[in-house]
Amino acid sequence: MIAHLTDRQSPTIQEIKHTFSIDRREWTFSSGKLARLSPGSATISDNQGNLLLTTVGIGNAREGIDFFPLSVDFVEKYYASGKIGGNRFQRREGRPSEQAILTSRLIDRPIRPLFQDGTKSEVQIISTILSAASAGDFGFAGITGASLAILLSKAQWFEGPVAGVRIAINPTDGSFLFDPSFEELARSPLDLTLAGTIDAIMMVESEAKEVSSEMMMRAFEYGHELIKQICREQLAFVALFDQSYKVDQIILDRHSIAPDLMEVARGFLEEEGRMDELYNIGKKDFEDVYDGFVDTFILAYREQQILDQAEQSDELIIEEKSDKDLKKALHYSVKQLMRAKVITENKRLDGRRPNEVRPVLTEAWYLPRTHGSALFERGMTQVLSIATLGGPSDAMTIDDMFEEEEKRYIHHYNFPPYATGETKPLRGTGRREVGHGRLAEKALLAVLPSEEEFPYIIRVVSETLTCNGSSSMGSVCGSSLALMDAGVPIKASVAGIAMGMIYDETTLQYTILSDIQAQEDFLGDMDFKVAATKNGITALQMDCKIAGLTTKMVAEVFAQAKESLKVIHAGMDASLSSPRGTLSSLAPLLKCVHVPEDKMRDVIGRGGEMIQGIEKNFGVEVNLEDNGFCTITSRSQENGQKAYEFILSLIKEIEVGEIYHAPIIKILDTVGAIVELTKGKEWMVHISKFGIKERVANVNDIAKVGDILEVRVYGIDKEKGRIQLEKVVKEEEKKEEVNIIL
Repeated sequence: MIAHLTDRQSPTIQEIKHTFSIDRREWTFSSGKLARLSPGSATISDNQGNLLLTTVGIGNAREGIDFFPLSVDFVEKYYASGKIGGNRFQRREGRPSEQAILTSRLIDRPIRPLFQDGTKSEVQIISTILSAASAGDFGFAGITGASLAILLSKAQWFEGPVAGVRIAINPTDGSFLFDPSFEELARSPLDLTLAGTIDAIMMVESEAKEVSSEMMMRAFEYGHELIKQICREQLAFVALFDQSYKVDQIILDRHSIAPDLMEVARGFLEEEGRMDELYNIGKKDFEDVYDGFVDTFILAYREQQILDQAEQSDELIIEEKSDKDLKKALHYSVKQLMRAKVITENKRLDGRRPNEVRPVLTEAWYLPRTHGSALFERGMTQVLSIATLGGPSDAMTIDDMFEEEEKRYIHHYNFPPYATGETKPLRGTGRREVGHGRLAEKALLAVLPSEEEFPYIIRVVSETLTCNGSSSMGSVCGSSLALMDAGVPIKASVAGIAMGMIYDETTLQYTILSDIQAQEDFLGDMDFKVAATKNGITALQMDCKIAGLTTKMVAEVFAQAKESLKVIHAGMDASLSSPRGTLSSLAPLLKCVHVPEDKMRDVIGRGGEMIQGIEKNFGVEVNLEDNGFCTITSRSQENGQKAYEFILSLIKEIEVGEIYHAPIIKILDTVGAIVELTKGKEWMVHISKFGIKERVANVNDIAKVGDILEVRVYGIDKEKGRIQLEKVVKEEEKKEEVNIIL
C-alpha cells in the first residue's frame, strides 16, 4: 500500500480507483484516501450510493497461544441511512445488533482459513457502512472488502483473494439474480450467500423454500463464476499499487515439529495398541484416555532422554524438547493416524461407516406444562426444544439502521457449559449462540404457516443439554417436533445433519462423513450443515479448513446428505410425523376477525373507550391494525370466545327482517323508547310501533327501563342512517288485545 505520510507532508493523497461491471451492477474499488494509517484499507461502492469501508490492523505477536488471533467486526452506522436511531437517551450506536454479529461471522468464516498456519500476529478487520442507499446486504461485500484490505497490506501470509456473492432466483423465469433487493429476495425461493477463491467454494450460507439439490448446484456454479470474476478484479486493483511496500509486523510461528520427534510420537501411539484405545468410546472417555497418553508420553520421553544423555560423551549435548513440543508432536500424530484410517480403511472414531448416522431417539410432549416440546437425541448430542405461542404484542421489534419491523417467529439457541462437561461462568449470549439460533430459524421459515393462516407469535428455544457434535442441526430437528407438538400447522417436518470431510492434500483423496461428532469436526476439514424437508433444502451452512470445495465435491455432499436425512426423518416420524390436530390447551386462545373500515370506530370507540372496555371486562388483549385485521388474545378460552362474539356484534350489519332482544335504556314519554339494539348502538321504537291498537298517551304506561323488547327491523333509511324498529307482537298478545277491545 502507499507509504504513510507525516503531518508535515501534504494531506492530499492520490486515491486509486478501479471500476468494473458485474451482472446488473457497477462496482468501484478504491484505496489511498480513507484510513491512511491502517496497514490496509479499501472501500467498495456501487452506482446506487452504497459505500463500505474495510480496514485491517496488524498487531504484535501473542506468545504462548495455539490459535490465530483474528477478530472481525461489522459496524452499522445509523447516519449511513439518514437515521438518528440508537439509544433514546444517548442517541448513538450501542452494542452490535444481531444482524451485525451475524455479518461479522459471515466475513470471518471464509477469511480465517486463508491465513497460513502458525500466524501469531493479532489481526483485526473492521467493516463499516458509511453510506447506505437502501435496505440491502453488505455481508457479501464485507467479505470482498476484507480480502482487498488484507491484500493491500502486503501480508504475504494471506492466500487470497476471496470474494462473496449473494444470489436469488427470479420466480418468473428461473434466472439467477446477483445482489438481489429485499423485494426480489421476498419473491425468491432461494437466498444464497457464497464465498470462495478462484479455485473453490470456501463458505456457504443459505435459506431456501424446499429447493432441490439440482437447483442448488446450478446456483453454486453460477455464483462461483461471479466469485472468479470479482477475485480477478481484486488482483487487477492491487496491481495498481506500489508493490515495494511491505508489512513488517508479520510473525509466523513456524515452530515446526522435528521429524524424529514425530516418529517417536507415532511409535508411542502404535505400540501396545494405544491408538485402538481411542476408538469406540465416548467423548469424555476419549479426552481422559488422551490426557493419560500425554502424561505417559512426556514421562517416557524424559526417562529415555536421561538414558540417552548418560550414554553420550560429555561433549555431545542432546537438544531439549519442551512439554509444548512433545504435546504438539503427540497431537499431530494422533490426528494424522486417525485421518489416514478414515481415508484408507473407512474407519471412524466410533466405528461407523462414512455414511452412517448415529442412533436417533425422539420424544414429543416432553414438558407437560409448555405449549409444545420435544427431546431430540442423536448419539450423545441431546437438544430439548420448547415452543411457546403468544399474541401480536409478543412480536419481537427489530429497530435496525433502515426501518423498524416486527418478527413473528423467533428461535433462540442456548449452549450452557455443562453440555460439554465443562465449568464456565454464565455470560451473555455469545456470537456462537446467535449464529446457531439464526441458522435453525432459517431452516424452519419455509414451512411456517402464513400470518393469515396462523396469526400467533411463535418462539422456540433450543436447550443444548449434551453436545458431541452438530447441536445446531439437533435444534432444527427438535424445533420441528416441538412446533408440531404445539399444534402449529407447519407444512412439513425439517431435519438437519452436519456433513464432514477428511481430505489428503498429498494424494488428493477424500472421504465424506455423515453426521460428524465433535472429534471429527476437530480432525476434519469441513463442516457442511444441511437442513431439509423430504421435498427439498431449507437451509445450508458450510465452513472449511482447506482451500475450499469444488462443485463436484459439493454435489457428492448433497447426494450423501439426502440419504442420511432419510434416516433422521424416520427417527422423527416415529415420535410425531405431523402437527397435532388441535392447539395445546395451555396455549392462549387467539381469534381473528376482519373489521370493515366503516365499523372500526365502533370497535375503537371515542378515545379508545370501547376497545379498552372490551379488554378490561373480558380480560383479553385486542389488537386492531390499520387494515382492519383484528386479533383477540386470551388465556381463558371462555373469555376469549365472549370477547370475540361481542366484537362480532359490534361490526354486524343490521338487515331488514332481523329480530333482536333489546333492553330499554331510556323512555321518551310521549314519543317512544330507546333500546340498545347491539352494544353501543341505540335506536328508538316509536310509540306507534308497540303493536297496541288503541292510542297510548305515555310509553311509561306500557313499558319501563330495563324491559327486554323483542323488536324487528322493518326498514333502513341509508340516506339518513336510521334504522326503523317495531315491537314483535306474538299471537297471545294479539288475543289479549282483542279481548280488551271487546
